[in-house]
Amino acid sequence: MKIPKRIQPLVDDGLVDEVLSQLMSGKEATVYVVRCGEEIRCAKVYKEAAKRSFKQAVQYREGRKVRNSRRARAMEKGSKFGRDEQEKVWQNAEVDALFTLDKAGVRLPQPYGCYDGVLLMELVTDDEGSVAPRLNDIMLTEEQAIEDHAVMMEFVTKMLCAGLVHGDLSEFNVLVDSYGPVIIDLPQAVDASANNNAKWMLERDVNNMTAYYGQYVPALLDTQYAKEMWSLYEAGELTPDTELTGEFAESTEEADVEGLMEEINAVIEAERFRRERQKEAEEQE
Repeated sequence: MKIPKRIQPLVDDGLVDEVLSQLMSGKEATVYVVRCGEEIRCAKVYKEAAKRSFKQAVQYREGRKVRNSRRARAMEKGSKFGRDEQEKVWQNAEVDALFTLDKAGVRLPQPYGCYDGVLLMELVTDDEGSVAPRLNDIMLTEEQAIEDHAVMMEFVTKMLCAGLVHGDLSEFNVLVDSYGPVIIDLPQAVDASANNNAKWMLERDVNNMTAYYGQYVPALLDTQYAKEMWSLYEAGELTPDTELTGEFAESTEEADVEGLMEEINAVIEAERFRRERQKEAEEQE
């Protein structure tokens, strides 16, 4: 196929030898299947801010650190230079998260580097070498759902212990190969300790996954993994090896109205995200 303009510099530099096909186009980026030497990889081309339909960028950017004070001031002022720098931070966030979480033991595509807004990474495939399906495109047995839900809770725990919350985790951001779930799409990953929205984002992530697997195992719908995780995390007791129970005893203290409203808003936001992802998936079919 014709080489996209944004990928041409990578071809010129010998990082990409051939663009084979377009894999998908979402609200944040367009992904292509490319050949790099003898390996087949994927190239994620981030869309420019003006063309991106992702509307919650401010909530996700909170807490992201910029070491260069000049760049930080420019980003705060919103100058052209500042907006350009903000784009770089947004794009590099996924690369940083991929490397961090790979070391933490979370299954995700192996990153190879980000070059001027183009992320080169592993192409996740099935046993036949075809692109692995998304979780929402497959059917599960009850046994598979129980096993994979436990794996996802383990991944989310490891992410939180590494200081990150995915922020947009759902059945649309999980691929499934012969070894199980693979988490994708991390440009919106947030700093768990520095972002005030981290708690409800974690709850949304966990509840999205529990609701999906709960279709096959209704008993999962009564679990409280998100609350259990966050409680242990705040207490400094959460480790990558923590064995979660899915149980959580609510405090008997006077009701926290503000906290309750946050939970209600999180549920509303989760449903909005689910509908957006469903619409996106339908448009791509």
